[in-house]
Amino acid sequence: MLDFTVAIPTYNGASKLPLVLEKLRSQINTQNISWEIIVVDNNSSDNTAKIIQDYQSRFYEFVSIKYFFEPKQGAAFARLKAIKEAKSTYIGFLDDDVLPDQNWVSAAYSFCQAHPQAGAVGGQIHGDFEVEPPPEYRRVYPFLSIREHGSKPILFEPNRLNLPTTASLVISKKAWDESVPDRFTLSGRVGSSMVASEDYELLLYIYKNGWEIWYNPEMESYHKIPADRLERNYLLSLSRACGLPTYFLLTINAKSWEKPILFARTLLGNSRRIILHLIKYRGQVRTDLIPAFDLEFFWGSLLSPFYSFYKLRKNK
Repeated sequence: MLDFTVAIPTYNGASKLPLVLEKLRSQINTQNISWEIIVVDNNSSDNTAKIIQDYQSRFYEFVSIKYFFEPKQGAAFARLKAIKEAKSTYIGFLDDDVLPDQNWVSAAYSFCQAHPQAGAVGGQIHGDFEVEPPPEYRRVYPFLSIREHGSKPILFEPNRLNLPTTASLVISKKAWDESVPDRFTLSGRVGSSMVASEDYELLLYIYKNGWEIWYNPEMESYHKIPADRLERNYLLSLSRACGLPTYFLLTINAKSWEKPILFARTLLGNSRRIILHLIKYRGQVRTDLIPAFDLEFFWGSLLSPFYSFYKLRKNK
C-alpha cells in the first residue's frame, strides 16, 4: 500500500492541469514517501484525457499518474471515484485550479503521521487573483475557498460548520471507509447549479464517527481566481447557493429531537437577520456588494430547511 495519493477531480481542466502537475513534479522532501497522482476526469468535453496522457510519459520515473473517467457529473462523484481507486493510506485532494507549494505533499503526510486521530486535514489556501480585489472583498474570501487561519495548527469546530474546503484537503482512507456513505445528498455544482457544500457533508460524516478535523498551516497552496469570479452577479449567486445547504448540514450530527428546534431556529434566526440587515443597510444592498452578499446568504439560509426536504425527497 502506498503512503499518499494526490487526487485531482477536474471538469474541462485541460488549460489548468499543467500548472498543477508541474507544481507536483517540483515537490521536495518526498524521498521517503511512496505516492501517486490520480486525475479524475468528471465527464469533460475538452482534451483533458490527452493532457494527462502526455504527462504520464513525462512523470514516468518521478511518480505515477493515473487517469480515471467518472461520467456522473458532480464533485462528490469524482471524489468517490478517487477514493475507490486510490491505493494509499492518505488521499490529498487538490482542485484543478489550486497550486500546491513545493512541500505540500511532505507537509501533509508528516502532519497526518503526527496526528493519527485526524480524519481530515485542511491546508492554508491563499488567493492568487487575476485582478486584485478591493480590501472589503475579504469578506467573500472563504466562499472562494481561501482559508488563512494563522500560522498554528488548530482543531476545527464542525458543529458550528467551521470546516476546511476540499480545494486543498487530506483525508484518511480509513476514516472515509468507516464514516462516509456511498451516496451523498449534496453532489456539488452541476450544470448551472451553484449549490455545493458536498465537502462539508463528507467532513461532517467523518466527524460524526469520532475523527478529528485539523488545520495544518504548513500545507500551503494558492487558489487561482479569475476576474469573472469577482463579478457581482457571480458572487451573489454563490452566496445564496452557500446558504441553501445550511439546515441539512446542521442536521447531520443532530439528534432526532433537535431537528425541529433547528428548523425553528433557522427560520426565526434568519428572518430576524434579514429584517435587521435591511433596516441597517436599506438602499445600500442595491449598490454595495458586501451588504448585498450577506443578505443573499441570509436568504439562502432561510430557505435551507425547504431545500433540505427537497433534496432528501429527490434522493429517495
